[in-house]
Amino acid sequence: MTASLRIALLSSLGALALAGCGGGADDPAKEKDVVAKVAPPAGKTWSQVVRVDGDGVVMGNPDAPIKLEEFGAFTCGHCAQFAKDSHEELKRDFVDTGRVSYKLTPFMLHPVDAIAGAIVKCTTPDRFFPLADATFLEHEAFIAGPSKPQPGIEEAMKLPPAQRFVALAKGWGIDQFYQQRGVPAATIQQCLSKVENVEAIEKGTNAGVEKYQITGTPTFIINGQVVEGVAAWGLLRDRLRTMGAR
Repeated sequence: MTASLRIALLSSLGALALAGCGGGADDPAKEKDVVAKVAPPAGKTWSQVVRVDGDGVVMGNPDAPIKLEEFGAFTCGHCAQFAKDSHEELKRDFVDTGRVSYKLTPFMLHPVDAIAGAIVKCTTPDRFFPLADATFLEHEAFIAGPSKPQPGIEEAMKLPPAQRFVALAKGWGIDQFYQQRGVPAATIQQCLSKVENVEAIEKGTNAGVEKYQITGTPTFIINGQVVEGVAAWGLLRDRLRTMGAR
């Protein structure tokens, strides 16, 4: 796993470097008392309450007693599988009860993650999770372009930074992926022309590595503590239930 964007150089232009994609060892926890449900604001569900929070975006009750954060990479197959397995249940049975809030912080394993993360974060907060879900749930379509050599990538790397990431997104087909899911071409162009938007994903990655010693994705944090051995949804679901969300 690399924690540096290396704007002037890509270490790999072919197959994605996903060695950092995976979980850790088990970390058992004692069962806690059941946490009471909390009613959402009138006319909404808690999963519709979304806000930017630092390097990520949070859905759910801001005062939820169980605060779950995922550091996830869009190129990570394990993250995609987690999203597929947890997609409806996490929101319905945990976030919408008001017991659990869920934060997703985009993590960079490969420069593709930085570009995709920037595009998703450049949209409005209410579009963040639908686009993140689409990226994970349609992982094979998203990764199709970056997974194989593409003409023009090396030339794109020689461009000035303000043009480089726009060209890389085109070369890998990332721009088309998000345009087909409702992100205007102009939004993508404007987003990736501002290098700080791409660098923000690198900075969020570096901050996560420094604070939590993250070595792979997905990594889950509950109430500020890294939780090991829960990279699969069934395991994390059991942990949340053990913590009182049942």
